[in-house]
Amino acid sequence: MTALDTDKETDTMKYIRTPSARRRRPGALLVLAAAAMLALAGCEGGDLVSYDLPAESARYTFETTTDDVKTVWEYTSAEATKDDTPKVSPCVGELTGGSKEACRPEPLIFLRYDFGLALDNTARAGRKHDVTIVGYFQERLTDSPRVTSLKAEATFDGGSTWHRATTKATGRNTFTTTIDNPPRDRAAKGVGLRVSAVDDHGNTVRQTIPKAYTLR
Repeated sequence: MTALDTDKETDTMKYIRTPSARRRRPGALLVLAAAAMLALAGCEGGDLVSYDLPAESARYTFETTTDDVKTVWEYTSAEATKDDTPKVSPCVGELTGGSKEACRPEPLIFLRYDFGLALDNTARAGRKHDVTIVGYFQERLTDSPRVTSLKAEATFDGGSTWHRATTKATGRNTFTTTIDNPPRDRAAKGVGLRVSAVDDHGNTVRQTIPKAYTLR
């Protein structure tokens, strides 16, 4: 997410497998976090990451920071069953010859942006500017939730103050947010964006992009 191109997205695949132990292993989570940041940066290999969670349903928070873009997910993960095992790809344990316990993707909301920028990644100062934001889920989920609400805030001073942007739903999991760009001299650090979304299962994501684009 270095250049924040109009088709950039957060995209990292995660699986869980349900162990008999009630406590997750910190080492596994450290591996997951490292692989997640690689995937967010556009690297391959995120599909081969797994970690253990308790068998019972619980609420979790997962956080990553990549190139100053911070993403925080809160989601509910229930016990995995054989029916949850992805049909389009095997579990990590099957590939490595390790555990054959059931696994499934995490129900995380990912965000894809179309900033509608010029070729130099800029937008006109002093005008309203539309950004299209799409929430999506891993294809491996057997039952994809629906993003029910999304709100966006913009900052013109590097995050010291945030301004609510008008947002409206324009399709399934798709929203358009309108940012009122100030004069260029009032956004010397560029325009930052903070987006929060919720799906109909109660899962949430909050993503902060300190510098989404600059003004011309």
